[in-house]
Amino acid sequence: MAAAAAGSGGANGSAHQVGAPTNPMATALLTDQYQFSMAYAYWKAGKHADRAVSTYYLLEFNTSNCRFDLYFRKNPFGGEFTVFAGLEECIKFVANFKFTEDDISFLQSVMPMCEDAFFDYLRKTDCSDVEVYSIPEGSVVFPKVPLMRVEGPVAVVQLLETPFVNLINYASLVTTNAARHRHVAGKSKVLLEFGLRRAQGPDGAISASKYCFMGGFDATSNVLAGNLFGIPLRGTHSHAYVSSYMSLDEIPDKSLKSKDGSRVCKDFVSLVTEWLQKIQLADSSCGVFGETNQSELAAFASYALAFPTNFLALVDTYDVMRSGIPNFCAVALALHDLGYKASGIRLDSGDLAYLSIEARKVFRTIEKEFNVPAFGKMIITASNDLNEETIDALNKQGHEVDAFGIGTYLVTCYSQAALGCVFKLVEINSRPRIKLSEDVAKCHDGFQVSIPCKKRCFRLYGKEGYPLVDIMMRESEPSPKAGERILCRHPFLESKRAYVVPQHVEELLLCYWPGTSNKPRVELPSLEEIRGRCMQQLEKLRPDHIRRLNPTPYKVSVSAKLYEFIHSLWLNEAPVGELQ
Repeated sequence: MAAAAAGSGGANGSAHQVGAPTNPMATALLTDQYQFSMAYAYWKAGKHADRAVSTYYLLEFNTSNCRFDLYFRKNPFGGEFTVFAGLEECIKFVANFKFTEDDISFLQSVMPMCEDAFFDYLRKTDCSDVEVYSIPEGSVVFPKVPLMRVEGPVAVVQLLETPFVNLINYASLVTTNAARHRHVAGKSKVLLEFGLRRAQGPDGAISASKYCFMGGFDATSNVLAGNLFGIPLRGTHSHAYVSSYMSLDEIPDKSLKSKDGSRVCKDFVSLVTEWLQKIQLADSSCGVFGETNQSELAAFASYALAFPTNFLALVDTYDVMRSGIPNFCAVALALHDLGYKASGIRLDSGDLAYLSIEARKVFRTIEKEFNVPAFGKMIITASNDLNEETIDALNKQGHEVDAFGIGTYLVTCYSQAALGCVFKLVEINSRPRIKLSEDVAKCHDGFQVSIPCKKRCFRLYGKEGYPLVDIMMRESEPSPKAGERILCRHPFLESKRAYVVPQHVEELLLCYWPGTSNKPRVELPSLEEIRGRCMQQLEKLRPDHIRRLNPTPYKVSVSAKLYEFIHSLWLNEAPVGELQ
């Protein structure tokens, strides 16, 4: 659907052009078949226009995802935080929600039992009467706290369940994974997403590039993602490029103009070989560097001729220390003679900690031996199936890596296959609804109980600037205020409660799609702004909440009034047993 069709959400919504979903397959048909079955049943019973309030939360992977309220029992990857992502694509989906005649024809063919008037209803269906409230994208979120609240006619909101869950699920999972990698690597390291070839299809690859950048990565190798989202691109060459050369004679044009354009080196290759000899004969080398692989040297020289301003070489095709490093240094020093500065090296195999340390020693020695400023600070990039655990291990061993190229484990979220979502009805026609477990006795921790009614959510901050607790309240309750004491209760465990005097209060759910209402709407931020928010939010968390080992769970609570209401409704809805 064309971007020009966006913004159909009533007078207020239409004033804001949102644009089409990134993935053209995100259409009104992108939902489960039973959603249409329920929509027809609602329509048949005359309930399709009933006003529904549904809430989205994140959930630990669960195959049962056919409910109406979303909460997550446990944060992913064994941690105690999650980063919310996917909101922009949800709003784009709502803005462009419409059934085409082709869609209607297909639905008629697969649902022949439905009356023609139902399909006439679908032809007129859009999201102009839907309202979407959400925590800002890029925010750190926690179990049980709603990510999104969706209000509107029950049949329409029902049709939004599956696509919203789909758009939020992987986006939040991979953004969280990226944020965890950023945390373990540290602020000073460059993180590069190299996952395109290993991702789950083109859609997974594009989403991974976008949300890894959101979660703190600096660049991607994915050219299409760079084009779509403006993410910086990074990449060098592969082992195939190095092994494709046999000798220096294969380089046809050996000339290279100096960086300032004042002169031309007619035989750059000879200059490279001269520098290689100097390195091999240098007193500081102590005879360490002998004969190197000449085909590798030819590949490096050729690549430098093509990219003299951005020469970064993969040095482990043959032997890192005996061949790759001296060959790289020879080319880098030749470039220096002509006013250029080489970028650095990439290590893709072997003992990365040891090799990076030894390479740094060589660079520093050459800087001192040949008086080449900043040569010792040459960038060292490491790749080769890295993940959060291996980066943590490298940190403990000690290393000299400046940048990490991470692919498979990052984009596939290898340590956790999915971050499922459930969708629970919390209110219909102003009547709160609750979902209880089949076995109420197992609900002492509240994992199987939804939190009913329309709610407002707040984050309470302490004196040191860290968030202390998230609290959910009934919409009719007054907002918590800075400096005023408030009782925060665990939603289901009676003994867990505490008074909090917040120094700062932040309301979490904001209006991103007002429908036909006149409520002010929050504009969708840019990807860079969302990334900045994610980094800022992580910095605000107490260190013990985001540490890798035994992180402290963050507290999520409800107000005293909501606690009483939940348990009163629970008792009313739960069946009373009878003993004989």
